[in-house]
Amino acid sequence: MKVTLATGLTKTVGEGAAHWLRFRPSVPRPKKWATRWKGPFTRPFFRRSVSTTGGSSDANTKTTTVSAAAASTAAYKGTKNSRWRRFVLKPFVFVQFFFGIGLLAIALKQFRRKNKHPAQSPELIAKDWEILYYRIIPFRAISRAWGWLTNRHLPVWARQPILGLYARTFNCNLDEALDGNLENYSCLAEFFRRKLKSGVRPIDSASSVVAPSDGTVLNFGRVTAGMMEQVKGVSYSLGEFLGPAYWRNGPEVRPAGQTEMEYEKSLLVNKENDLFHCVIYLAPGDYHCFHSPVDWTVNFRRHFPGALLSVNPSVAKWVAGLFSLNERAVYVGRWRHGFFSMTPVGATNVGSIRVYADQDLRTNCTKWALPLPYYDRYMEPAETESSEIPLRKGEIFGEFNLGSTIVLIFEAPKDFEFNIRPGDKIRMGQPLHSTYSGTERASN
Repeated sequence: MKVTLATGLTKTVGEGAAHWLRFRPSVPRPKKWATRWKGPFTRPFFRRSVSTTGGSSDANTKTTTVSAAAASTAAYKGTKNSRWRRFVLKPFVFVQFFFGIGLLAIALKQFRRKNKHPAQSPELIAKDWEILYYRIIPFRAISRAWGWLTNRHLPVWARQPILGLYARTFNCNLDEALDGNLENYSCLAEFFRRKLKSGVRPIDSASSVVAPSDGTVLNFGRVTAGMMEQVKGVSYSLGEFLGPAYWRNGPEVRPAGQTEMEYEKSLLVNKENDLFHCVIYLAPGDYHCFHSPVDWTVNFRRHFPGALLSVNPSVAKWVAGLFSLNERAVYVGRWRHGFFSMTPVGATNVGSIRVYADQDLRTNCTKWALPLPYYDRYMEPAETESSEIPLRKGEIFGEFNLGSTIVLIFEAPKDFEFNIRPGDKIRMGQPLHSTYSGTERASN
Protein backbone atom coordinates (compact mmCIF):
# COMPACT_ATOMS: atom_id res chain seq x y z
CA MET A 1 0.00 0.00 0.00
CA LYS A 2 2.89 2.25 0.70
CA VAL A 3 4.28 1.72 -2.83
CA THR A 4 0.86 2.28 -4.40
CA LEU A 5 0.44 5.54 -2.47
CA ALA A 6 3.92 6.67 -3.49
CA THR A 7 3.20 5.80 -7.15
CA GLY A 8 0.00 7.81 -7.04
CA LEU A 9 1.73 10.79 -5.49
CA THR A 10 4.40 10.71 -8.19
CA LYS A 11 1.90 11.89 -10.70
CA THR A 12 0.75 14.80 -8.53
CA VAL A 13 3.60 16.09 -6.38
CA GLY A 14 6.56 14.57 -8.19
CA GLU A 15 9.26 12.02 -7.71
CA GLY A 16 10.77 13.76 -4.64
CA ALA A 17 7.70 13.23 -2.45
CA ALA A 18 7.49 9.57 -3.40
CA HIS A 19 11.15 9.05 -2.60
CA TRP A 20 10.68 10.66 0.81
CA LEU A 21 7.70 8.44 1.65
CA ARG A 22 9.54 5.24 0.62
CA PHE A 23 12.45 5.85 2.92
CA ARG A 24 10.72 7.63 5.79
CA PRO A 25 11.03 4.69 8.27
CA SER A 26 14.81 4.78 7.93
CA VAL A 27 15.09 8.46 8.98
CA PRO A 28 16.17 8.55 12.67
CA ARG A 29 14.01 10.51 15.09
CA PRO A 30 15.71 13.46 16.84
CA LYS A 31 16.76 12.82 20.42
CA LYS A 32 15.06 14.75 23.22
CA TRP A 33 18.30 16.45 24.12
CA ALA A 34 19.03 17.60 20.56
CA THR A 35 18.70 21.34 20.01
CA ARG A 36 16.14 22.08 17.30
CA TRP A 37 16.96 25.80 17.07
CA LYS A 38 20.38 27.30 17.55
CA GLY A 39 19.90 30.81 18.84
CA PRO A 40 22.70 33.18 19.88
CA PHE A 41 22.82 31.68 23.39
CA THR A 42 22.00 27.97 22.79
CA ARG A 43 24.19 25.03 21.89
CA PRO A 44 23.53 21.27 21.73
CA PHE A 45 24.19 19.50 25.01
CA PHE A 46 26.28 16.74 23.40
CA ARG A 47 28.53 16.47 20.40
CA ARG A 48 29.20 13.20 18.55
CA SER A 49 32.55 12.34 17.05
CA VAL A 50 32.41 10.15 13.91
CA SER A 51 35.60 8.36 12.90
CA THR A 52 36.15 7.54 9.20
CA THR A 53 39.40 5.60 9.59
CA GLY A 54 39.30 2.05 8.35
CA GLY A 55 41.28 -1.10 9.08
CA SER A 56 41.85 -3.10 12.22
CA SER A 57 45.35 -2.04 13.11
CA ASP A 58 46.41 -0.96 16.60
CA ALA A 59 47.17 2.53 15.35
CA ASN A 60 43.62 2.98 14.16
CA THR A 61 42.27 1.66 17.47
CA LYS A 62 44.39 4.14 19.47
CA THR A 63 43.29 6.99 17.21
CA THR A 64 39.65 6.05 17.74
CA THR A 65 40.16 5.90 21.54
CA VAL A 66 41.80 9.33 21.65
CA SER A 67 39.06 10.79 19.48
CA ALA A 68 36.40 9.35 21.77
CA ALA A 69 38.10 10.80 24.87
CA ALA A 70 38.41 14.22 23.25
CA ALA A 71 34.78 14.06 22.20
CA SER A 72 33.69 13.21 25.75
CA THR A 73 35.65 16.13 27.19
CA ALA A 74 34.25 18.52 24.59
CA ALA A 75 30.72 17.24 25.25
CA TYR A 76 31.11 17.84 29.01
CA LYS A 77 32.41 21.37 28.53
CA GLY A 78 29.73 22.08 25.95
CA THR A 79 27.04 20.89 28.36
CA LYS A 80 28.26 23.16 31.16
CA ASN A 81 28.56 26.13 28.83
CA SER A 82 25.13 25.52 27.33
CA ARG A 83 23.44 25.25 30.72
CA TRP A 84 25.14 28.41 31.94
CA ARG A 85 23.95 30.30 28.88
CA ARG A 86 20.44 28.90 29.11
CA PHE A 87 19.75 29.39 32.81
CA VAL A 88 21.88 32.47 33.60
CA LEU A 89 22.93 34.53 30.62
CA LYS A 90 19.82 34.27 28.46
CA PRO A 91 17.31 35.30 31.22
CA PHE A 92 19.66 38.10 32.26
CA VAL A 93 19.71 39.49 28.73
CA PHE A 94 15.92 39.38 28.46
CA VAL A 95 15.49 41.09 31.87
CA GLN A 96 17.93 43.83 30.94
CA PHE A 97 16.18 44.36 27.61
CA PHE A 98 12.71 44.82 29.08
CA PHE A 99 14.13 46.81 31.99
CA GLY A 100 15.77 49.23 29.56
CA ILE A 101 12.51 49.57 27.64
CA GLY A 102 10.72 50.43 30.89
CA LEU A 103 13.25 53.10 31.85
CA LEU A 104 12.99 54.60 28.38
CA ALA A 105 9.20 54.75 28.71
CA ILE A 106 9.48 56.54 32.09
CA ALA A 107 11.98 59.03 30.65
CA LEU A 108 9.71 59.80 27.68
CA LYS A 109 6.70 60.19 29.96
CA GLN A 110 8.61 62.61 32.21
CA PHE A 111 9.79 64.58 29.17
CA ARG A 112 6.21 65.02 28.02
CA ARG A 113 5.17 66.15 31.50
CA LYS A 114 7.85 68.84 31.57
CA ASN A 115 6.71 70.18 28.21
CA LYS A 116 3.06 70.13 29.23
CA HIS A 117 3.17 71.38 32.85
CA PRO A 118 4.96 74.29 34.60
CA ALA A 119 8.15 73.76 36.58
CA GLN A 120 6.55 73.42 40.04
CA SER A 121 3.51 71.41 38.97
CA PRO A 122 2.58 68.36 41.09
CA GLU A 123 2.19 66.44 37.83
CA LEU A 124 5.99 66.30 37.54
CA ILE A 125 6.30 64.18 40.71
CA ALA A 126 6.84 60.48 40.05
CA LYS A 127 3.90 58.15 40.49
CA ASP A 128 4.05 55.16 42.83
CA TRP A 129 4.55 52.66 39.99
CA GLU A 130 7.42 54.74 38.60
CA ILE A 131 9.15 54.84 41.99
CA LEU A 132 8.65 51.08 42.34
CA TYR A 133 10.18 50.51 38.92
CA TYR A 134 13.06 52.89 39.73
CA ARG A 135 13.81 51.00 42.95
CA ILE A 136 14.22 47.73 41.03
CA ILE A 137 17.64 48.95 39.92
CA PRO A 138 20.19 47.23 42.24
CA PHE A 139 21.58 50.47 43.69
CA ARG A 140 22.88 48.75 46.84
CA ALA A 141 24.89 46.20 44.86
CA ILE A 142 26.18 48.96 42.57
CA SER A 143 27.20 51.05 45.59
CA ARG A 144 29.02 48.14 47.23
CA ALA A 145 30.85 47.46 43.96
CA TRP A 146 31.78 51.13 43.72
CA GLY A 147 32.98 51.10 47.34
CA TRP A 148 35.13 48.04 46.60
CA LEU A 149 36.55 49.71 43.49
CA THR A 150 37.40 53.00 45.20
CA ASN A 151 39.25 51.14 47.97
CA ARG A 152 41.57 49.33 45.54
CA HIS A 153 45.21 50.27 45.96
CA LEU A 154 46.53 52.50 43.20
CA PRO A 155 50.15 52.22 42.07
CA VAL A 156 52.13 55.41 42.56
CA TRP A 157 52.43 56.05 38.82
CA ALA A 158 48.61 55.94 38.39
CA ARG A 159 47.65 58.23 41.28
CA GLN A 160 48.43 61.54 39.66
CA PRO A 161 46.45 60.94 36.42
CA ILE A 162 43.45 59.21 38.06
CA LEU A 163 43.06 61.42 41.13
CA GLY A 164 43.95 64.51 39.11
CA LEU A 165 41.22 63.71 36.60
CA TYR A 166 38.69 63.32 39.44
CA ALA A 167 39.80 66.60 41.04
CA ARG A 168 39.49 68.51 37.76
CA THR A 169 36.13 66.93 36.90
CA PHE A 170 34.48 67.84 40.22
CA ASN A 171 36.43 71.06 40.94
CA CYS A 172 38.19 69.85 44.10
CA ASN A 173 40.25 72.59 45.76
CA LEU A 174 43.58 70.90 46.52
CA ASP A 175 44.98 74.09 48.07
CA GLU A 176 42.70 73.52 51.08
CA ALA A 177 43.68 69.87 51.55
CA LEU A 178 45.94 68.98 54.44
CA ASP A 179 48.00 66.95 51.97
CA GLY A 180 47.94 68.42 48.47
CA ASN A 181 50.25 65.77 46.97
CA LEU A 182 48.03 63.31 45.10
CA GLU A 183 50.72 60.63 45.14
CA ASN A 184 50.28 60.29 48.92
CA TYR A 185 46.68 59.01 48.56
CA SER A 186 46.74 55.24 48.13
CA CYS A 187 43.20 54.95 46.73
CA LEU A 188 40.30 57.02 45.52
CA ALA A 189 38.31 56.54 48.76
CA GLU A 190 41.20 58.01 50.77
CA PHE A 191 41.09 61.07 48.54
CA PHE A 192 37.33 61.37 49.16
CA ARG A 193 37.97 61.51 52.89
CA ARG A 194 40.82 64.02 52.70
CA LYS A 195 41.17 66.35 55.66
CA LEU A 196 41.50 70.13 55.40
CA LYS A 197 44.16 72.48 56.67
CA SER A 198 43.58 74.11 60.02
CA GLY A 199 41.83 77.46 59.71
CA VAL A 200 40.38 77.09 56.19
CA ARG A 201 36.90 76.50 57.70
CA PRO A 202 36.51 79.01 60.56
CA ILE A 203 33.53 78.43 62.87
CA ASP A 204 31.27 81.44 63.25
CA SER A 205 30.95 82.09 66.97
CA ALA A 206 28.12 84.63 66.64
CA SER A 207 25.70 82.18 65.03
CA SER A 208 23.61 79.73 67.03
CA VAL A 209 23.61 77.23 64.15
CA VAL A 210 26.41 76.80 61.59
CA ALA A 211 26.65 74.71 58.44
CA PRO A 212 27.62 71.10 59.28
CA SER A 213 29.38 70.54 55.94
CA ASP A 214 30.23 71.97 52.56
CA GLY A 215 27.43 71.67 50.05
CA THR A 216 24.38 73.21 48.40
CA VAL A 217 21.26 74.25 50.29
CA LEU A 218 18.31 72.29 48.89
CA ASN A 219 15.67 73.68 51.23
CA PHE A 220 15.03 74.96 54.75
CA GLY A 221 12.24 76.47 56.79
CA ARG A 222 9.63 75.74 59.40
CA VAL A 223 8.04 72.32 59.81
CA THR A 224 4.35 72.79 58.96
CA ALA A 225 1.68 70.30 60.02
CA GLY A 226 4.28 67.56 60.34
CA MET A 227 5.54 68.02 56.77
CA MET A 228 8.91 69.27 55.48
CA GLU A 229 9.84 70.52 52.04
CA GLN A 230 12.35 68.32 50.26
CA VAL A 231 12.70 70.86 47.47
CA LYS A 232 10.27 73.58 46.50
CA GLY A 233 6.92 71.95 45.79
CA VAL A 234 7.88 68.46 47.03
CA SER A 235 7.28 67.54 50.69
CA TYR A 236 7.83 64.51 52.93
CA SER A 237 6.54 63.38 56.30
CA LEU A 238 8.40 64.16 59.53
CA GLY A 239 7.06 60.98 61.14
CA GLU A 240 8.19 58.75 58.27
CA PHE A 241 11.64 60.30 58.28
CA LEU A 242 12.33 60.05 62.04
CA GLY A 243 10.18 57.05 62.93
CA PRO A 244 8.36 56.50 66.27
CA ALA A 245 9.34 59.14 68.84
CA TYR A 246 10.01 56.90 71.85
CA TRP A 247 13.62 57.95 72.55
CA ARG A 248 12.56 59.75 75.75
CA ASN A 249 9.98 57.39 77.27
CA GLY A 250 11.30 54.01 76.16
CA PRO A 251 9.88 51.68 73.49
CA GLU A 252 6.24 52.34 72.72
CA VAL A 253 4.02 52.16 69.68
CA ARG A 254 2.92 55.38 68.02
CA PRO A 255 -0.79 55.96 68.81
CA ALA A 256 -2.96 54.72 65.97
CA GLY A 257 -4.90 57.96 65.65
CA GLN A 258 -1.95 60.34 66.01
CA THR A 259 -1.84 62.93 63.25
CA GLU A 260 1.26 64.48 61.72
CA MET A 261 0.58 67.68 63.63
CA GLU A 262 0.35 65.80 66.95
CA TYR A 263 3.58 63.96 66.14
CA GLU A 264 5.34 67.27 65.50
CA LYS A 265 4.11 68.72 68.81
CA SER A 266 5.22 65.60 70.69
CA LEU A 267 8.86 66.33 69.77
CA LEU A 268 8.88 69.80 71.33
CA VAL A 269 10.43 70.19 74.77
CA ASN A 270 9.16 73.76 75.04
CA LYS A 271 5.65 74.06 73.59
CA GLU A 272 6.29 77.74 72.83
CA ASN A 273 8.93 76.81 70.25
CA ASP A 274 8.64 75.56 66.68
CA LEU A 275 10.45 72.92 64.66
CA PHE A 276 12.77 73.95 61.82
CA HIS A 277 14.64 71.95 59.20
CA CYS A 278 17.49 72.41 56.75
CA VAL A 279 18.67 70.09 53.91
CA ILE A 280 22.24 70.32 52.56
CA TYR A 281 23.42 68.33 49.53
CA LEU A 282 27.09 67.31 49.27
CA ALA A 283 28.36 67.03 45.70
CA PRO A 284 31.16 64.55 44.82
CA GLY A 285 33.74 67.35 44.78
CA ASP A 286 32.83 68.78 48.19
CA TYR A 287 34.61 68.21 51.48
CA HIS A 288 33.12 64.89 52.63
CA CYS A 289 33.37 65.18 56.42
CA PHE A 290 30.45 66.57 58.44
CA HIS A 291 30.70 68.44 61.76
CA SER A 292 28.43 69.35 64.63
CA PRO A 293 26.36 72.47 63.80
CA VAL A 294 25.61 73.36 67.45
CA ASP A 295 26.62 72.50 71.00
CA TRP A 296 24.47 69.48 71.84
CA THR A 297 24.38 65.99 73.36
CA VAL A 298 23.46 62.84 71.40
CA ASN A 299 21.59 60.18 73.36
CA PHE A 300 19.84 58.09 70.69
CA ARG A 301 20.53 56.70 67.22
CA ARG A 302 18.14 55.06 64.77
CA HIS A 303 19.51 53.39 61.65
CA PHE A 304 17.19 52.88 58.67
CA PRO A 305 18.80 50.40 56.20
CA GLY A 306 16.69 51.65 53.31
CA ALA A 307 17.36 52.13 49.61
CA LEU A 308 20.31 53.97 48.08
CA LEU A 309 18.62 56.13 45.47
CA SER A 310 20.39 59.14 44.04
CA VAL A 311 19.93 62.36 46.07
CA ASN A 312 20.88 64.61 43.18
CA PRO A 313 18.64 67.74 43.18
CA SER A 314 17.03 66.66 39.90
CA VAL A 315 16.00 63.33 41.46
CA ALA A 316 14.84 65.10 44.65
CA LYS A 317 12.42 67.12 42.52
CA TRP A 318 11.05 63.94 40.96
CA VAL A 319 10.77 61.43 43.86
CA ALA A 320 8.59 62.60 46.75
CA GLY A 321 9.77 61.34 50.14
CA LEU A 322 13.21 60.51 48.76
CA PHE A 323 14.97 61.00 52.10
CA SER A 324 12.44 58.74 53.83
CA LEU A 325 13.20 55.95 51.35
CA ASN A 326 16.98 56.09 51.55
CA GLU A 327 19.31 54.61 54.13
CA ARG A 328 19.98 57.05 56.96
CA ALA A 329 21.27 57.29 60.52
CA VAL A 330 19.08 59.56 62.67
CA TYR A 331 20.94 61.02 65.67
CA VAL A 332 18.66 62.57 68.30
CA GLY A 333 19.64 64.69 71.27
CA ARG A 334 19.18 67.95 73.13
CA TRP A 335 20.54 71.43 72.71
CA ARG A 336 19.79 74.55 74.68
CA HIS A 337 16.40 75.11 73.03
CA GLY A 338 15.23 71.48 73.24
CA PHE A 339 14.98 68.81 70.55
CA PHE A 340 17.81 68.48 68.01
CA SER A 341 18.36 65.90 65.28
CA MET A 342 21.11 65.48 62.69
CA THR A 343 20.75 62.84 59.97
CA PRO A 344 23.34 61.82 57.37
CA VAL A 345 21.45 60.27 54.43
CA GLY A 346 23.00 57.64 52.17
CA ALA A 347 22.85 57.73 48.38
CA THR A 348 23.94 55.85 45.27
CA ASN A 349 27.68 55.04 45.27
CA VAL A 350 28.11 56.19 48.87
CA GLY A 351 30.33 53.39 50.13
CA SER A 352 29.46 53.99 53.76
CA ILE A 353 28.46 56.51 56.41
CA ARG A 354 30.96 56.60 59.24
CA VAL A 355 30.34 58.30 62.59
CA TYR A 356 33.50 58.48 64.67
CA ALA A 357 31.77 58.24 68.06
CA ASP A 358 29.48 55.37 66.98
CA GLN A 359 31.62 52.45 65.87
CA ASP A 360 28.63 50.06 65.96
CA LEU A 361 27.03 51.73 62.96
CA ARG A 362 27.25 49.58 59.80
CA THR A 363 25.79 50.95 56.59
CA ASN A 364 25.41 49.75 53.00
CA CYS A 365 24.97 46.11 54.06
CA THR A 366 22.90 43.43 52.37
CA LYS A 367 19.20 43.04 53.16
CA TRP A 368 19.94 39.65 54.73
CA ALA A 369 22.36 41.25 57.20
CA LEU A 370 19.87 43.98 58.22
CA PRO A 371 16.35 42.68 57.52
CA LEU A 372 14.40 44.94 59.94
CA PRO A 373 12.99 48.38 58.99
CA TYR A 374 15.22 50.15 61.54
CA TYR A 375 17.63 49.53 64.42
CA ASP A 376 17.78 51.60 67.61
CA ARG A 377 20.64 52.31 69.96
CA TYR A 378 20.24 54.15 73.26
CA MET A 379 23.24 56.11 74.42
CA GLU A 380 22.10 57.06 77.91
CA PRO A 381 24.25 55.65 80.75
CA ALA A 382 21.19 54.56 82.73
CA GLU A 383 19.96 52.22 80.00
CA THR A 384 23.08 50.80 78.38
CA GLU A 385 26.80 50.68 78.88
CA SER A 386 27.16 53.32 76.17
CA SER A 387 27.60 56.94 77.12
CA GLU A 388 26.09 60.09 75.69
CA ILE A 389 28.02 61.83 72.97
CA PRO A 390 28.69 65.48 73.84
CA LEU A 391 29.54 67.54 70.78
CA ARG A 392 30.84 71.07 70.48
CA LYS A 393 29.93 73.38 67.61
CA GLY A 394 32.29 72.70 64.72
CA GLU A 395 33.59 69.41 66.14
CA ILE A 396 34.02 66.69 63.52
CA PHE A 397 31.21 64.14 63.69
CA GLY A 398 31.64 61.73 60.76
CA GLU A 399 32.28 61.31 57.05
CA PHE A 400 30.80 60.09 53.77
CA ASN A 401 32.69 58.03 51.23
CA LEU A 402 31.11 60.13 48.48
CA GLY A 403 28.66 63.03 48.23
CA SER A 404 25.29 62.72 49.97
CA THR A 405 22.90 64.75 52.15
CA ILE A 406 22.64 66.13 55.69
CA VAL A 407 19.19 66.85 57.19
CA LEU A 408 18.92 69.02 60.32
CA ILE A 409 15.67 69.09 62.34
CA PHE A 410 15.69 71.17 65.51
CA GLU A 411 13.57 73.08 67.97
CA ALA A 412 14.03 76.85 68.21
CA PRO A 413 12.11 79.99 69.21
CA LYS A 414 9.35 81.13 66.87
CA ASP A 415 11.37 84.18 65.74
CA PHE A 416 14.28 82.04 64.52
CA GLU A 417 15.21 82.99 60.95
CA PHE A 418 17.66 81.54 58.42
CA ASN A 419 19.99 83.82 56.48
CA ILE A 420 20.46 81.45 53.50
CA ARG A 421 18.57 80.79 50.28
CA PRO A 422 17.84 77.58 48.36
CA GLY A 423 20.63 76.87 45.89
CA ASP A 424 23.32 78.69 47.91
CA LYS A 425 26.77 77.11 48.05
CA ILE A 426 27.86 77.01 51.68
CA ARG A 427 30.97 75.91 53.54
CA MET A 428 31.31 74.12 56.85
CA GLY A 429 31.24 76.59 59.75
CA GLN A 430 29.34 79.24 57.80
CA PRO A 431 26.45 80.75 59.80
CA LEU A 432 22.96 79.54 59.01
CA HIS A 433 21.53 81.99 61.55
CA SER A 434 23.97 84.87 61.97
CA THR A 435 22.49 86.79 64.90
CA TYR A 436 20.69 85.78 68.05
CA SER A 437 17.01 86.57 68.23
CA GLY A 438 15.48 88.43 71.14
CA THR A 439 14.34 85.17 72.73
CA GLU A 440 17.84 83.69 72.44
CA ARG A 441 19.46 86.79 73.97
CA ALA A 442 17.08 86.52 76.91
CA SER A 443 17.98 82.84 77.38
CA ASN A 444 21.69 83.73 77.39
